[in-house]
Amino acid sequence: MAREHFVIGTAGHIDHGKTSLVRALTGVDLDRLPEERERGITIALGFTALSLPSGRVASFVDVPGHERLVRTMIAGASGLQAVLLCVSAVEGVMPQTREHLDILGILGVSRGLVALTMTDLVDEEMLELAWLDVEEAVEGTFLEGAPILHTAAGPEPAGIEELKAAIDALETDELRRDGPFRLPVDRAFVQRGFGTVVTGTARSGQVSDGAAVEILPEGVEARVRGVQVHGQSVQEARAGQRTALNLAGVERDDLARGMVVVEKGTITPASILDARLSYLPQAAELPSLSRVRLLHDTAEVMAVLTVLDDEALRPGRSHLVQLRTDSPIVALPGDRFVIRRESPVQTLGGGVLLDPWARRVRRKHADRAVRELQALEEGDRGVFLARAGDEGLPEAVARQRGVLEVGVLLADRVLHPERVARFEAVVQEGLARFHAEHPLLAGAPKRQLHRADLPQLSAAAFDQVIGRLVEAGRAELDANTLRLAAFTPEPDAEQRAALDAIAAEIRTAGFEGPRTADALRERTDEVTWLIEAGVLVRVGDRLLHRDHTDDIRSRVRGFLAEHPEMSAPDFKALTGLSRKHAIPLLEWLDASGTTRRVGDARVLA
Repeated sequence: MAREHFVIGTAGHIDHGKTSLVRALTGVDLDRLPEERERGITIALGFTALSLPSGRVASFVDVPGHERLVRTMIAGASGLQAVLLCVSAVEGVMPQTREHLDILGILGVSRGLVALTMTDLVDEEMLELAWLDVEEAVEGTFLEGAPILHTAAGPEPAGIEELKAAIDALETDELRRDGPFRLPVDRAFVQRGFGTVVTGTARSGQVSDGAAVEILPEGVEARVRGVQVHGQSVQEARAGQRTALNLAGVERDDLARGMVVVEKGTITPASILDARLSYLPQAAELPSLSRVRLLHDTAEVMAVLTVLDDEALRPGRSHLVQLRTDSPIVALPGDRFVIRRESPVQTLGGGVLLDPWARRVRRKHADRAVRELQALEEGDRGVFLARAGDEGLPEAVARQRGVLEVGVLLADRVLHPERVARFEAVVQEGLARFHAEHPLLAGAPKRQLHRADLPQLSAAAFDQVIGRLVEAGRAELDANTLRLAAFTPEPDAEQRAALDAIAAEIRTAGFEGPRTADALRERTDEVTWLIEAGVLVRVGDRLLHRDHTDDIRSRVRGFLAEHPEMSAPDFKALTGLSRKHAIPLLEWLDASGTTRRVGDARVLA
């Protein structure tokens, strides 16, 4: 399918025979509007197809040449894979010839040929002058060295078959067939018996009959209930094809040129766009923060232009810029655009969009933005993730922007690998700090670290950061306690003396040890260390020394070695404890696996 269809546009000055030449090639008159027939000029875009000898199909876009219709010309030229520049042998190169050449170059058209039209109306000398005029005009442009063919579309056509052969021989670059479907709307109308119909040239992807779509930037949802390519009903339309979609669920009054039909949920409209802009040599210097007309596909919006790498747009220079539009447009990285002066209207330049989802750049951050955009130009798509910061991008958005493979998935967000590495470093720094402040504790409570160091992450994302550290052998997780892999709590001599004193104090208290909560509140780290070391034992809400719990366990085992079971009164008699201290100890013996309760008695577990 890559070579079956390609889009070729006619361009050139008004009355230089573009429409007549298309009629001679295809047999179709594209001046269909009454006003066009009356005035003899093309006002709206015209479309038709030409089947070539090789089996390829050239989709013709005939654009108007009048200076007041340049906006329409740009709408038609967006997405062209080749161009047929028409120059009248009678008049030679004219102002709109040069402007169209500028615009086509800006829009990235790199293939084409020149048709010298009306050659039947001039003598050999005039024909030679026109030829030289064309060669001079295309010098330094993408058409330099392209074939220049003599044609005539009058009563006795000439050069038409040669022109067809030259068109068939054109090599064209493939369009973005793997991206989301996009159809910039150039016409919308109601067709009797069908309902609402939109037409345009599919810019990327494909669409099938029955597909769910939305019309952006308004976000109106619809369903495709019929697809045509060049007037023929088909099941699917692809990038590069002139397409008509019959839409259900949307009214004609809801549609206008400049809107875009897209596959539902695939593209987010944008209002801040970073770009590389080539400023035309003949344009006057334009200060940063000037208002310009931004033309992209079939849309035209006003925008404020900020020059990121200078104070102004300089004639003949290339700049990195940011455009803030008055209303959203539907764009993807790599799209071409044109800017024109607000008033008087004049084409100033254009270029390629680098980041159509940018955030506003303040002057103090302009240098960083320039570095990021230069990295994008070099193919580093990770810049999109770097710009998303700690929030990252939703998985679906990351997939749309082609950064899923270069990022790290944390929960439902995709982040830049360097950002995730920074999260890991923050956790390690937090653990090191915790170990320094609490050298006796085995580690930090996981949720405490989360709240203190990375509160911007969801609990699931934080757990995945911890998991990455553990998997890499840089940290160890015990239940909900985290520590650095190289850390072991080891008291020094002074701390050992303090621990021994606390242990001795609690040993002296016997079975009336302190409440656990009180002891932890007074000496948190030391008491915790003694508990984790097994020196102190939690029994109910009290802390007992291990010597006492070992003694009780020994006595109970001895008793049950001689008796089949032990009642609560037996235990009280055995230990001399009151019910207040006996019941918690009995429950502890059950919980620790020494005894097992059977009715009101205990047996050995």
